Amino acid sequence: MRTTIHKADTRGHANHGWLNSYHTFSFANYHDLERMNFGVLRVLNDDQVAAGMGFNTHTHKNMEIISIPLEGDLEHKDDMGNTTTIRQGDIQAMSAGTGIQHSEKNKSRDRQVKFLQIWVLPNKVNVSPRYDQISLKPDSLKNNLQQIVSPHADDDGIWIYQNAWFHLGDFDKGQKTTYELKDPSNGVYIFLLEGKCTANGIALDKRDGLGIEEVERIDLSYLENSKILLMEVPMAN
Repeated sequence: MRTTIHKADTRGHANHGWLNSYHTFSFANYHDLERMNFGVLRVLNDDQVAAGMGFNTHTHKNMEIISIPLEGDLEHKDDMGNTTTIRQGDIQAMSAGTGIQHSEKNKSRDRQVKFLQIWVLPNKVNVSPRYDQISLKPDSLKNNLQQIVSPHADDDGIWIYQNAWFHLGDFDKGQKTTYELKDPSNGVYIFLLEGKCTANGIALDKRDGLGIEEVERIDLSYLENSKILLMEVPMAN
């Protein structure tokens, strides 16, 4: 078993006033050659957007972009004609492919938005851009690792162009779960959103990240009420 741990207080940080962002991996002005990625997982940003603010129209190419709202509502607009709102319980994915332009705005006048912005390198480039969004069933995360991303359009969650599976869970103190890798050649990156847990015996606190390679399963024990994001990804593209 090979492991890489990223404690919460070692992440890159940028506070632009309207945007307060923590970067697990190198991003924008935060650059660390030891923290460029975990396999094809390239970006994991923990973002807070102030009321009435947001990201103006910008372009992405050849990247799978997953957004997971944690609090508040975020309005999305793109050049494919989509105007949608994502909120807690929704999962959004874009295949940027040959190029997509979009904006993201917090339309609230008095409430911030918190969300995770995740970029995954695709296994197929220059595809036609696509947008998708799902809403999770109520209580689907309770003491359960709910699949939210996969490589297959007919599987649970939302699909992307990569041999990757994401799961979210909301666990009570004292619960235990085991995750069996879909592909043993993959690695798993765990991001603990809330609480305390152990993963194969390694202790994690709120907002810690842990990469695990060369295993077929991960045993998780929750020492407090905890929320967890587990991302299984190829280690090479």
